[in-house]
Amino acid sequence: MPEVLKPDICVIGGGSGGLTVAAAAAAFGVPVVLVERGKMGGDCLNYGCIPSKAMIAAGRAADTMRHAANFGIRSVEPEVNFGKVHEHVHSVIEAIAPNDSVERFAALGVKVIEDHARFTGPATVVAGGYEIKARRFVIATGSEPFVPPIPGLDEVPYLTNETLFEQTRKPVHLIVIGGGPIGMEMAQAFRRLGSEVTVIEAEKALGKDDPELAEIVLERVRADGVVIRENAKVTGVEKRNQSSVIVRFDTDNRAEDVRGTHVLVATGRSVNVDGLGLGNAGVDYDRHGIKVNDALRTSNRRVYAIGDVTGGLQFTHVAGYHAGLVLQSILFRVPGKQNRGIIPVATYTDPELAQVGLTEEQARVRDGNIRVLRWPYAENDRAQAERKTTGLLKLVTDKKGRVLGAAIAGAGAGEMINIFALAIARKMTASDVRGYVPPYPTMAEIGKRAATAYYSPMTRNPWVRRIIGFLRKFG
Repeated sequence: MPEVLKPDICVIGGGSGGLTVAAAAAAFGVPVVLVERGKMGGDCLNYGCIPSKAMIAAGRAADTMRHAANFGIRSVEPEVNFGKVHEHVHSVIEAIAPNDSVERFAALGVKVIEDHARFTGPATVVAGGYEIKARRFVIATGSEPFVPPIPGLDEVPYLTNETLFEQTRKPVHLIVIGGGPIGMEMAQAFRRLGSEVTVIEAEKALGKDDPELAEIVLERVRADGVVIRENAKVTGVEKRNQSSVIVRFDTDNRAEDVRGTHVLVATGRSVNVDGLGLGNAGVDYDRHGIKVNDALRTSNRRVYAIGDVTGGLQFTHVAGYHAGLVLQSILFRVPGKQNRGIIPVATYTDPELAQVGLTEEQARVRDGNIRVLRWPYAENDRAQAERKTTGLLKLVTDKKGRVLGAAIAGAGAGEMINIFALAIARKMTASDVRGYVPPYPTMAEIGKRAATAYYSPMTRNPWVRRIIGFLRKFG
């Protein structure tokens, strides 16, 4: 007979969202059971955000050496030891892993079960020889790489983000199938580390981003030597020998192919719902994810779902945001309500690309009476000093100046978008953004300059000039 556990909360999935729920609930003295079948820390720590950013950092270091002459220092072609790059990536993972470990969570008071979880009823889960009967369940099982049914793909040793960072030898020619954020980040990083790289994208590379800003990024990626084939539908993959693979694709009804040594599949994500027994629990789902309401509650009132498995925005910070809303509902009986409009997204290419709120196109469709304010990086003193003048910030406001959206292509865009995420979340105006004082010289001044531009028409308003002229008469 399995041992019966009766915690207040059972969390299924030890990724970012699940760990946040478990740690916070335990901090309040709430009994928690956490079930994780794989590595603690989930995809982000082990296969996603952390290793990819470590790889990007290595590529950036190499690129800096190639362009040192811009600062009066002799440029050199770096000698890349890919085995050492691999060690760098995994040392970063190892440095962070203790924060997400079984030992740490056990010390926090969380009962951790390292096994697969399966619902056997609306209020019961079995895992690792235990039967768990909790008051509330939180499903945080995340997602995995989506591998499309490309003819011949299953006959070659293709890579996904789950295997890419295990490579200890530099790919001679990496073919990336998919030109979204993950595909473009890795394409540029590997090119900078010395690989030939070809990206094959069925539609437009970075097609979900503001096209004006995406083009700034793509121009730089191409300048680094990445070949990007857009509107190219992959039709097949063929292994030629032990070290060669051919990817075939169609463009404008013309058949083409490219020969490489490695294939990276970066075509999106697939939610992890298989084997959970969701039907036994009365939890509705489809291939896009578990269906939830704005409070992240499923069709079973005892069960919540957060993060990637809900099929919405699949980012680590979204999982953390969801975790906070669910904790609010479970612990304090105050239903949270997710607002996707306040979620920023960032692509960590060089230059970076970041967006929050409505894009220019979305804002025009919703309300044509908008203002689009732009400020180029080249007009920023710090950007000039850093030789990082390629880029642009766009701020979208309504006719009253309320910030509707912001998009940035340029150095540090992922950091700079934060203030605009706050502005949208707190329904601030261009006046609010103009009113804060950034230190000089910083690139963050670009945002303030864009917001200040909202008021530039006032300088030409004859009534404003008359008022100023009248006031001048009083000394």
